[in-house]
Amino acid sequence: MPSELEGQVALVTGGGRGVGANIARRLAEAGMRVAVSARSVDQVEEVARETGGLAVVADVSTRQEVEAMVGKVESELGPIDLLVANAGIAIGESSAWEVEPADWWQVHEVNVLGVYLCCRAVIPGMIERRRGRIVITASGAAYLPGSKSSAYSSSKAAVTRFGETLALQLEPHEIPVFPISPGLVRTEMTEGAFSDDAPWTSPEAAPELVLALASGRFDALSGRYLHAEHDPPEQLEQRVGAILRDDLNAIRLRR
Repeated sequence: MPSELEGQVALVTGGGRGVGANIARRLAEAGMRVAVSARSVDQVEEVARETGGLAVVADVSTRQEVEAMVGKVESELGPIDLLVANAGIAIGESSAWEVEPADWWQVHEVNVLGVYLCCRAVIPGMIERRRGRIVITASGAAYLPGSKSSAYSSSKAAVTRFGETLALQLEPHEIPVFPISPGLVRTEMTEGAFSDDAPWTSPEAAPELVLALASGRFDALSGRYLHAEHDPPEQLEQRVGAILRDDLNAIRLRR
């Protein structure tokens, strides 16, 4: 257990189920005071009870609700040391031109605008204290070939680049930002969408990576895209120098 995390405050959006809930549980085990947020009251309250944390119901795509969420966390738990901007949605999509525009755009409102609003709400306090870290749940769908979901893939490409550019903006303030992929984890969102022989990732992988990022071990990799399965902390430590030297773990156009 990283002793430096004891008593620190983490906010995990989309923390009522799946990957977010697993991350919240792991951070609580490490001694962090965890707030979990989602739109479902029952889900966030259950995870909050498990973790001894705070349940906050909020829609991350709505500015007023995000600002109220951050205010509630800071008033009840204290200043936020770690934001895990994990809330995200996907839709079943066969052809982009056949999807209802409102449904297509809602994916971006949650996956991109939601991340932006959450970051925007916590960053001023982090800058003032010169302390804090941000983890953004991205996805391999941002760059891997073969995806047929135009809404989800484009939203994750956007949020991955947002994480990299935000990291550069926050570099003078010493606030690292990490876009990460939890891998293909069995959750309500993925169940039934992939075959049993798909490259499933262990549900423990993302929580362990987030815990390592929260500890400060990998601050040098701020802005780099990290994959929970392919960049486990033990192996990642051996690759830091090569990643920085060769400009790896980033979306780039190679000509």
